[in-house]
Amino acid sequence: MEDRSPLDPRTDQPHSARMYDYLLGGKDHYTVDGEAAEKALTSFPMLRTAARENRKFLGRAVRYLVHEAGIRQFIDLGSGLPTAENVHQVAQAADPDARVVYVDNDPIVLVYGSALLAKDARTAVIRGDIREPRTVLDHPQTRALIDFDRPVGILAVAVLHFVGDEEDPAGIMRTLREAASAGSHFILSHATADIAPEAAMGVQSAYRSQGVPLTLRGRERFTEFFEGLEMVEPGVQVVSDWRATEPEEQRPDHADVSWYGGIGRLPG
Repeated sequence: MEDRSPLDPRTDQPHSARMYDYLLGGKDHYTVDGEAAEKALTSFPMLRTAARENRKFLGRAVRYLVHEAGIRQFIDLGSGLPTAENVHQVAQAADPDARVVYVDNDPIVLVYGSALLAKDARTAVIRGDIREPRTVLDHPQTRALIDFDRPVGILAVAVLHFVGDEEDPAGIMRTLREAASAGSHFILSHATADIAPEAAMGVQSAYRSQGVPLTLRGRERFTEFFEGLEMVEPGVQVVSDWRATEPEEQRPDHADVSWYGGIGRLPG
């Protein structure tokens, strides 16, 4: 059932979507979000680089789905603000009829996103949470735009690390897989402490101290989220390396990114 309770912008506490906007150099955040992000930056000064590399990975991954996998409908879970180089822009550049449902639980994302996309009948922004995947899948706007009898691209980019182990991220992924048809693709990315442990754990502590849950996971745990899927080459990689378009010498060090990404295809 759609949540129609009043939107509380919660401008007195930081939110991960607005902190991400701050790190990307956006304007749709509040002082409290910037302060929280700056605290994390003291532990990991390259956090802005990591966020930007993750954003570029999202663009390359969506282009792969459109151009090579033939996907024309997408659900972006924990999408953040749908601005430049987001899913609908990348997908609709290839096919103007591509459909996108953005899902976020931040009221500011809903207000800004709905206004931005008000004239685009192929794109919607809905109030939802990846922790309640069935509610997202059954949402009237999701059902209006997404045909689950056809392959769909489902994105959980920079969001699963905000889902704690006690919230069963593997179960969330299982619910999403069971709802999708054969040929669907899952784009996932996740922050890690594998590469620069001290700095990364400092970021985790900074986020948690501001009331923003963050759970870093290693490559093995992240790879488990692709259970039941066929990995698209080159498999799980640091996001700056996944089908990179820049020469290796122009990419940031892995320690400055500390973020894994990959795509899995549902066989059948």
